[in-house]
Amino acid sequence: MNRTCDLHCHSSYSDGSLTPAELIRLAEKQGLSALALTDHNTSAGLKEFMEAGKDSDVIAVPGCEFSTEWNDKEIHVVGLFFQEKYWNEIEDFLELAHIAKINSNLQLIANLNKAGYVVSEEEASALTKGDFNRSHIARVLMRKGYVKSVQEAFETLLKEGMGFYTPAKKISPMAVIRFIKVFGAAAVIAHPFLNLTLKELKEFLPLAKEAGLDAIETVYTEFDEETTKNAIALADEFGLKQSGGSDFHGAAKPDIFLGIGRGNLHVPFEFYEDLLKCADFYV
Repeated sequence: MNRTCDLHCHSSYSDGSLTPAELIRLAEKQGLSALALTDHNTSAGLKEFMEAGKDSDVIAVPGCEFSTEWNDKEIHVVGLFFQEKYWNEIEDFLELAHIAKINSNLQLIANLNKAGYVVSEEEASALTKGDFNRSHIARVLMRKGYVKSVQEAFETLLKEGMGFYTPAKKISPMAVIRFIKVFGAAAVIAHPFLNLTLKELKEFLPLAKEAGLDAIETVYTEFDEETTKNAIALADEFGLKQSGGSDFHGAAKPDIFLGIGRGNLHVPFEFYEDLLKCADFYV
């Protein structure tokens, strides 16, 4: 049987619904050989995650997913294999981004309340161990019957340009990639085709590669067969490693399952092995 891994998932320390320890237990049930915790813009869940991994056959990979912006497009950069001594450096690096994001989401709640959508900071904060974000606000809106699903919330009330949400200014992906490499981790572009076209990626990737980019996700829940082929072709063209993952969030995305996405995801364990070689990290 071919070994598999999942190098992109989220816990209750960002916008997932399971604790880091629960993710390890679920990975065991799913038969995964390795799992990376890549919470959005925080390392807060890594201690619990790595502790749970010590008593498991699943290899725990400490990571983080950084929100960045290039040419007015949001790009997510995943860092994998951060040594524990550098976890606080992640928080320090992201401190200003955290403040900007918190202020953006507080303004979103205020705008919703003015329009008659009763949502509170306390309700959103109760759904996470970290800073709340739009996903948590969406879940509150769904529970109160304002929308039928989290997806509907993001496509309507919480969508940029609808008058309620103004995104916070984000860090550049090149700065994040350089940060990741300075601290000995592997730098990966997450779900490259979600926000960028093929033409834009061919413009962006040489710049990212110059900054130290190691890989792009070629296997991802939302990718169809053609998109995966295009991603693999890009990896080959620019000399990048491949990564992949489910982007599992639990209750926030109930149709996506850890390790298998919507049922047909298969991330080879070789991806884990290749990316480990790009990092200063010892299992």
